Amino acid sequence: MVKVEPALCSYCGGCVSLCPQKALSLAETRLTVSQACNDCGLCVKACPSGALSTPKVSQKTNLSLSSYYDVVVIGAGPAGSMAALHAARGGASVLLLEKRQEIGSPVRCAEGISAEALRRFFEPMPPFVASTITGAAFYFQDGKGFKLWKSFQGGQGFILERRIFDRFLAEEAAKAGAKVMVKTPAIGLIMEGREVKGVRVQLAGEEKEVEAKVVIAADGVESEAGRWAGIDTSLPPKEAISCAQFLLSGIDVDPSVTLYYLTPEFAPGGYAWVFPKGEGKANVGLGVQANLAKEPALNYLVRFIDSIPALSQGSPVTLITGLVPLRPLEEIARPGIMLVGDAAGQVDPLTGGGIPLAMAAGALAGEVAAGFVQGKNSLEEYKIRWEERWGKRLKRNHRLKEQFPPEERLGENFLRLFAAATGAVK
Repeated sequence: MVKVEPALCSYCGGCVSLCPQKALSLAETRLTVSQACNDCGLCVKACPSGALSTPKVSQKTNLSLSSYYDVVVIGAGPAGSMAALHAARGGASVLLLEKRQEIGSPVRCAEGISAEALRRFFEPMPPFVASTITGAAFYFQDGKGFKLWKSFQGGQGFILERRIFDRFLAEEAAKAGAKVMVKTPAIGLIMEGREVKGVRVQLAGEEKEVEAKVVIAADGVESEAGRWAGIDTSLPPKEAISCAQFLLSGIDVDPSVTLYYLTPEFAPGGYAWVFPKGEGKANVGLGVQANLAKEPALNYLVRFIDSIPALSQGSPVTLITGLVPLRPLEEIARPGIMLVGDAAGQVDPLTGGGIPLAMAAGALAGEVAAGFVQGKNSLEEYKIRWEERWGKRLKRNHRLKEQFPPEERLGENFLRLFAAATGAVK
């Protein structure tokens, strides 16, 4: 029977059409082989990634990797790519690892960012900017419907095309000298006592060790690297927001205004949003506090959309889901490793917004890593500088969130606080 190597398979589906026995079938990210397979080898010879083999026929994929880099970054989201970019600019040799076969996919984000936060690093460019935002409106649940609390104008922002934006950041890192590897997951750390000395990766289905002076973990809310290093990254349910989002097409919304809905019925402990992505389409999603969810976030989202005529007429063309951490970690650095972005809980606890913080943390970690390699500073400088610039604000926002239990988040005080946190109030 044909053997499938998941680490190599790119799920193109070509083998399914070639199989004379109809023994192969393709799910979204899984190829299965049935007992009908007779080891004819036709699919093996045609496989473009060398993921298939039989006792008769096998293939090797020739991928190479050095055994040492100054800095290894795990995860090529905004935090990881910014870390790789700034470490490479600082003169370090850098390896950027992405476990998926395509950087930027799947998107797990509402894709909004303020103009100030983006321009801190890059000017907006048409390929990765879906829409320009100049206003925001805030609604709260009033009986069975929604009532406008306030609308604001003048706070410019952008809704990104994250698939394009994330790839742009990785390309910038590559231009600066970083080596970027896709479909190359980290599967463990090289440890010497409590100190991280490198990573173990899976490359073309084989395990390989890569030594490094610094490892930067940017592997998202599901971060394994932090746990491998002994850092407590566990997330209590009350500190997690379960999210679901559709890209709706065929709807009539103002393309320059973001909409926020505070609604205990449809988003207990969180909120719903409408982020326009051009004429007739928008990211429409919501987040539910995990310990308050009585059913999947997707169910809440469908009912929320059905309750608003302007949205219910649309058609979903994309579905994304994910979990957002609302508690910044206390420990974000240990000997040989730094955590950035969602892996470090670097998300605004009031809004769940994380792109600006991820980019800032990645850039800072990359700078500190490059300095460490050259003997100019310790890795502890990352935590010190992060706390001075961003950490104190996140902890303050976390305390403020805790002061307002979910049932009290429809009042004037919280609404004003929430609107300010989104950037609508300057």
